[in-house]
Amino acid sequence: MKVKTIKATTPEELARTLGLSDIEAQEWKVQHAMLKKLRQAIKSQPITHAEIARKAGSSRTRVTAILNGNLDNVSSDLLIRLLGAVGYAVRVSFTRVDSAA
Repeated sequence: MKVKTIKATTPEELARTLGLSDIEAQEWKVQHAMLKKLRQAIKSQPITHAEIARKAGSSRTRVTAILNGNLDNVSSDLLIRLLGAVGYAVRVSFTRVDSAA
């Protein structure tokens, strides 16, 4: 069986390749940005997955799975709580996209 290699250089290209709608792609992009910040925050301080889970009201197993990149069935509010558990607040901004009409 021959495998076709597809190169996606932006999150938008990857989302299209995966067959995500524009709305799903936007959510995916935001969640991955929060995940990236969460990983950076954890690397910069001595905190365990269990401590983060306790502060965010989740389980250590779930926190570990999220940090390993498993965002299946993970809500943005959980990511926000996890970021809060490591000392970050999330700020939201909105930009009008002309094609959304």
